[in-house]
Amino acid sequence: MEFLKAFLVGGAICAIVQIFLDKTKLLPGRIMTAIVCIGVVLGAVGIYEPFMEWAGCGASTPLFGFGNALFKGVKEAVDEQGLLGVFTGGLKAGAAGICAALVFGYLAALIFKPKLDK
Repeated sequence: MEFLKAFLVGGAICAIVQIFLDKTKLLPGRIMTAIVCIGVVLGAVGIYEPFMEWAGCGASTPLFGFGNALFKGVKEAVDEQGLLGVFTGGLKAGAAGICAALVFGYLAALIFKPKLDK
């Protein structure tokens, strides 16, 4: 049941984002940035953490979860280091995900051939 709930929540989030991509003139980069920022705001307000506990990986995997992770990292770093934590907390919290994206993107570029339009 946990997997089904995670699948449905993650799918609903992705479907809503896809509707925004298809029905608005906003560029994909702007929509993705807005999603991360919404995740930060929902984490700061205290809404996203209970939602993530209920939905499991369906809520922690999309970009909303990345924004929430950035918020938690900044909050912890500010508690430990003060104002300097504003600059270091997000980098520490997001380092593993960013590094994984770079490594897997590089591996995909090595394995697959790009399609060049002429």
